[in-house]
Amino acid sequence: MWTDLNRPPLDVSALRRALVRHPGGDPKAFWSRLDVVTETGSTNADLLARAKEPDYARSVLIAEYQTGGRGRHARTWVSAPRALVTLSAVLDMPGIDLTDLGWLPLLSGIAVVDALNDVAGVETELKWPNDVLIEDRKVAGILTEVASTEPVPTVVVGIGLNVTLTREELPVPTATSLALENAGVTDRTVLVRAMLRALAERWRQWQSADWKVDELAAAYRERCGTLGRLVRAELPGDRELVGIATDVDRQGRVVIKPKSESPVAVSAGDVTHLRVV
Repeated sequence: MWTDLNRPPLDVSALRRALVRHPGGDPKAFWSRLDVVTETGSTNADLLARAKEPDYARSVLIAEYQTGGRGRHARTWVSAPRALVTLSAVLDMPGIDLTDLGWLPLLSGIAVVDALNDVAGVETELKWPNDVLIEDRKVAGILTEVASTEPVPTVVVGIGLNVTLTREELPVPTATSLALENAGVTDRTVLVRAMLRALAERWRQWQSADWKVDELAAAYRERCGTLGRLVRAELPGDRELVGIATDVDRQGRVVIKPKSESPVAVSAGDVTHLRVV
């Protein structure tokens, strides 16, 4: 039972009508199944455990309350009930080269940024690789995990979006929420619909014979607020790299130019935007 009128539950029926394939439904519907649970530990973990179920590919799981969400590098976080969008979606990638799977987190970030900019009326940008920021404050994060590579590469995309969190509820001071940024829309049903449609559209583009990595890289660069910034990259092995982020290359790596040194392409690591003083 929910009692907070400012945080109503998701309209599951409306989401299924708009997004899930069914006879007589929208011919453009992309997703095979959409479920909403009241509470779970991690939607990503739940979907990874369902890999052999029917309708697994293109299935979606959303939690109204997530107690053990996982971010990059296995960091955990807890969501407030019905104050966030916490969803995971399964994407099958027929015909993709496994070496290109690293682009999927970046593609997902493009979809989330476009959906929020179009529907919520906020100006968001990406911090490499796939944190979504509003004026350098994190409003959403994305975690992708490979579910299987055979017979078809299949990936779980997890999205966590802060919607109505108050300042006191933020996990860290550098985070924010749509409500705190005076977004035009904080209806989670509308936001879920927009993000899943944008993710499906980007999937279709990637699968298109006309879609090229160069186009994807260009679309990512347009939305990436890391480029041109002084950054610090914390690399595996307790190494650190400080310099100007100059590019995102065709492999999806961020290229950092340290002072008086050659550029370095970084494929994994935490990146922090630094202020020039």
